[in-house]
Amino acid sequence: MEAIVFRILIGLVVGTLIGLTGLGGGVLLLPILIFGLHVPAIKAVGSDALFNFITKIPSSIVHLGRGTVRRKVVIALAAGSVPGSILGIRFLMHLRVLYGAGVNDFIKSAVGILLVVVSTLLLLQRQLEEGMANRRPTAKSFAGMAVIGLVAGFLVGMTSVGSGSMIMMLLLLFYSYPPKVMVGTDIVHAVVLTGVASMLHFHLGNVDPSLVAYLLVGSIPGGLIGSYLSTRVPVLWLRRILCVVLLTTGVRMLIAPPVH
Repeated sequence: MEAIVFRILIGLVVGTLIGLTGLGGGVLLLPILIFGLHVPAIKAVGSDALFNFITKIPSSIVHLGRGTVRRKVVIALAAGSVPGSILGIRFLMHLRVLYGAGVNDFIKSAVGILLVVVSTLLLLQRQLEEGMANRRPTAKSFAGMAVIGLVAGFLVGMTSVGSGSMIMMLLLLFYSYPPKVMVGTDIVHAVVLTGVASMLHFHLGNVDPSLVAYLLVGSIPGGLIGSYLSTRVPVLWLRRILCVVLLTTGVRMLIAPPVH
């Protein structure tokens, strides 16, 4: 019973932080699953992907209803990210066949690198937005979006990190859309990407359904609480503190000794 309550509380905290800061569930939840709950890394990745998929559905519906989604951009990104995620998951399965439980150490290192990269980019997000404010997408840019999707999809398939934050940062580097459109488009694409990735992980036995269910029980009210508090707390500083914590966690993952 204590374990169930603990998992629900983790979902509540993560959901609140997502609602408060807008940070993705992948970068927030995955380190907690691995370090806090000691879930095997490969199962943490699959469970986190399913958690992200379910939690992003309501906000994607809202953005579609508000017209803040560029469907062509979603299609262009998904054209690369869906096959990319399949390749990433197949690569993980290949490593598991070769190295058995050693695949978990590979995942921890990959997640550590991504946490360092993503948190650094998030800390620089404002400068990126200002620097790319006048850049306009062109017809050729949609092929570039597919390439972005392919790279990000491969990494998300392996780690479940970055289905939102990583792609958002990559889009900021090369394209300029209004902030609401960027967010809405990113969320809808993330639903597509995490949906495919989570279903593949589920089919391969890399998902703990009960864990995901308990996390969702906490995260749903947590998201509402976070959204309510977002106008009452210094969100910018909280976001920066979280990014520093994620950066530190990524470094810790990289220097932690392999588990034998």
